[in-house]
Amino acid sequence: MGRARRRFGKLIATVVPDVPSFSVDGGFRYEALEGTQVGSIVRVPLAGRTVRGWVTRLEEGDSSGLKRIKSISGELPIFDERLLEVLRWAAYHYVAPLSVMLPRAGPPNLPRIAKERQGAPPHAAGDHLPAPVRELTTGARRRPLYVLAGKEEQQVAADAVLAAAAAGRSVMVVLPTAAEVEGFADRVDDLGGQPLVVLPSTPARAATRAWSQAATRPGTVIVGTHRIVFWPVKQLELIVMIEEGRRAMKDRQTPTVHGRDVARRRAIIEKFGILYVGSVPSTALLATGVEVTTLSGHRRAWPPVEIVDRTEEPPNIGLLADRTRAAIAQALRTGRRVFVFTHRHGYAPASRCASCRTIRLCPGCGTRPEPGDVCTRCGAALGPCVACGSRQFVPLGAGTGRVQEEIRRAFGDVVGGVGSEASIWVGTERDLPRLGEVSLGVAIDADGLIHGSAYNAAEEALRVLARLASLIPFGDGRRLIVQTIEPRHPVLETLTSGDPLPFLRREISARARLGLPPAGEVLVLEVAEGTAGELLESVATKEVSILGPALHHGRERWLVQGADLTRFKQTLRPLVQRLRDGGATVRIDVDPLDL
Repeated sequence: MGRARRRFGKLIATVVPDVPSFSVDGGFRYEALEGTQVGSIVRVPLAGRTVRGWVTRLEEGDSSGLKRIKSISGELPIFDERLLEVLRWAAYHYVAPLSVMLPRAGPPNLPRIAKERQGAPPHAAGDHLPAPVRELTTGARRRPLYVLAGKEEQQVAADAVLAAAAAGRSVMVVLPTAAEVEGFADRVDDLGGQPLVVLPSTPARAATRAWSQAATRPGTVIVGTHRIVFWPVKQLELIVMIEEGRRAMKDRQTPTVHGRDVARRRAIIEKFGILYVGSVPSTALLATGVEVTTLSGHRRAWPPVEIVDRTEEPPNIGLLADRTRAAIAQALRTGRRVFVFTHRHGYAPASRCASCRTIRLCPGCGTRPEPGDVCTRCGAALGPCVACGSRQFVPLGAGTGRVQEEIRRAFGDVVGGVGSEASIWVGTERDLPRLGEVSLGVAIDADGLIHGSAYNAAEEALRVLARLASLIPFGDGRRLIVQTIEPRHPVLETLTSGDPLPFLRREISARARLGLPPAGEVLVLEVAEGTAGELLESVATKEVSILGPALHHGRERWLVQGADLTRFKQTLRPLVQRLRDGGATVRIDVDPLDL
């Protein structure tokens, strides 16, 4: 046999194939084509077929015996080494195969070189902003900053973005929902900012064009939901994130990526600044030591609210207190619109004792249980009312249908959904971005929000109610009314004071005693009944607690808790792959919103 020809000095590419498995995270080595770069989308031979893949490493070496990359797809790489580091972190943090995370950096279609985009430069703005914000826009500061801006959050963010863009700096703006993206883009565009807008509903061609522009042209302003946090942006200098703590900033499906955490990790690796703007910073962010500032002359993060105490009312008065009914009647007489807020879909109904009105809580885990005799979260027996011993409980709050029926009985056919011609709108959190001009807001049941089943229910309740308060103009009879049977609850006292920081710091301390985020880590694993117990026990360590299973719709929910789950997540990866290879559907929720 002749000696095989040795090919030294060739470029060898490590390619992670588009196979949703942890087993290919390390990638496979191929002889590279000319023009191959880290981040290139390629087509490679694998197990007798040709598959898509992403180049994660290039090196010189002997390519003898290596198969060759067949082709390069698209005209641009979708990540570089620094963005790849962010993607690797996310894959491990959210217990996802790297091949599932890498395409998040790319556009819907194959990336193309952007054409020149003409337009007037943005107007400079922001002279009136706090000094730390101005420093972020110029690059003199990189330390993250949170601005308590309340109803002025959009204007504060727009001024900061325009100031940075006027200085030729690239900016990424991340908002919770598509409706808010559109509204913010209009605000910036009116001032000459000309942002590139990316929405979930944007046609693939337009989204790809925006991606290509952002990836190749410095001085770009790109606006979108949290799905753009992995996108490459040429000379990215600043991320502006509005209301980072909102539930919409996190994916519900595996991998459960949170835009705030990815942006923070990216800022550390790529060394740029982040400006957070909102009313209530998350405890997760506050625990990182982020600096919090207010606008000059503002002592409150949201307007004043009116608390209505329902404890002295007759037992069966209905959903609306007398004071609330009177306020609605007055608004209708003066031709003003009313918005009645009730729980968004997904909140389990709270209940209270029919005799003494005490909120029903689980004696085992302290959360608000679903109806029944056993807590579906921890399995503890619920028993009678802890205050008076009664075994009769009545539900708190109601869905939009029941609320509309009761309002219709009280005020006639003047009620409808948000955006209708009706004088009284009834809606949920999903409707808040479309609220528009409303003079009176009514939160039917603050208690149901506060006593949610998640460990962070109180924090989330404050965020929702503060956001609602910020949307209602205050003065001349305009305000938000919040109904409760616990007027001295810390959430409602905080809502009255307008300063969220003392409450949030107490929450962080309380959770630290329980080992809950942000002091600890929590993840939930959901899998078909009877498939995960022994396997989880095999990877358990003394550093973590594994609780469960709780049965939910025929599936097991396992709760894993610990001060640091990094090592556990590494051992969990092959376990998850084993379950999936066996045909099981596995959902992993890292930093879950609901428990």
